[in-house]
Amino acid sequence: MNMRWTSVACVIVLAAGAWAAADEAAKAPTTAPAVKNPKPLSENVDKALAWLAQHQLEGGAWGQGEESANMGGGGQFKDTPSVGDTSMALMALMRAGNTPEKGPYAKNVAAGVKFVCGQIEESDADSLFVTKLRGTRIQGKLGQFVDTFMASTMLADVQEKTSDKALLERVTKAMEKVLKKIQKNQRADGKWGDDGWAGTLQQGMAAKALDRANAAGNAVDAGVVEKARTEAAGRFDAKSGKFAGAGSAGVDLYASSSSLAGQQAAANANAPVKDALEKELKAAPAAPRAAEINAKLASIRESDRQLDETRKAVVAKMEDQRFISGFGSNGGEEFLSHMNIGESLVVAGGAPWKTWDDSMTANMNKIQNADGSWSGHHCITGRTFCTSAALLVLMVDRMPVPLSAKLRQGK
Repeated sequence: MNMRWTSVACVIVLAAGAWAAADEAAKAPTTAPAVKNPKPLSENVDKALAWLAQHQLEGGAWGQGEESANMGGGGQFKDTPSVGDTSMALMALMRAGNTPEKGPYAKNVAAGVKFVCGQIEESDADSLFVTKLRGTRIQGKLGQFVDTFMASTMLADVQEKTSDKALLERVTKAMEKVLKKIQKNQRADGKWGDDGWAGTLQQGMAAKALDRANAAGNAVDAGVVEKARTEAAGRFDAKSGKFAGAGSAGVDLYASSSSLAGQQAAANANAPVKDALEKELKAAPAAPRAAEINAKLASIRESDRQLDETRKAVVAKMEDQRFISGFGSNGGEEFLSHMNIGESLVVAGGAPWKTWDDSMTANMNKIQNADGSWSGHHCITGRTFCTSAALLVLMVDRMPVPLSAKLRQGK
């Protein structure tokens, strides 16, 4: 049976003063698929999963894979073990229902997880790096620390899925080390770096990593999460409807999706806490800490309002093909941005989500390679990352979100 800790979602909002209501609401399993009845895995998805498994390297890792011939340089990493690419491949395999113990790709998952843990164990204790490998395509385009955030996000999935106690212990120690690195190295402005061609996408991945770590029961510092959320919200100007372009390579899709991802990550963590506090307040409206609860609820609701405005601004752009196409052609950055948008829309549900999912599914199926993989046509062109990210777009309704009535579709 999968080991679970008491969720520390309350830490995100309430810092060290965890309240009994939030703790009580978090004793049960804390996440479930975003949609009550996710779509069955399609033939396109099955074919892509098989491609990933076939291209796993000895030792459990994945390399960048084949890149576009016009990229120049970076080709030496085609079959070089990469933490970031491996983490993305593992997230895709696990999103499809595989665990280190169950599923047709269980052995692939187990081997990949052990590789990532080994890399983290060998890394130093203070820097934000979790790998000695430098100069990969995803590092150059997304940011030099992207491996760290992808690894953390993936490890959270393992914590919630594995039934192997020894593996869980190893994964948990690795997660603790990575979280210390992430929390220690965040800057005062909420960022972890300004490098990378489209570094804003690394920022969105960092926020997602904190959210998933929290949902899996790890102790996440409230101040770190709030700074990341504030930074993400600050990149959207509600009056003009525009997103700040810094770190986005001038591509509105990247800027918009990253801001949305950062805010959605905080909302996911806040949702079960909000439910618990509302329940406590309803049961004892005159309780001594009622004023404090109301103040905290007001803060969460303001964050939710900002997220709603951001999401509406992105929805308004959905019919603009120039926005959807990002840099102008399919690349790993586009796939990652589409994933970010989908992971917010599926939580909100309704017509925008259905329209988006139908459109993305049709597009992904259309541009899939005959062998089951996806390729990028600019910047991040490696087939491992592009195939993994495309799979996560197609399976976005299976993403784990807090088990909260207000977040579950189909109820």
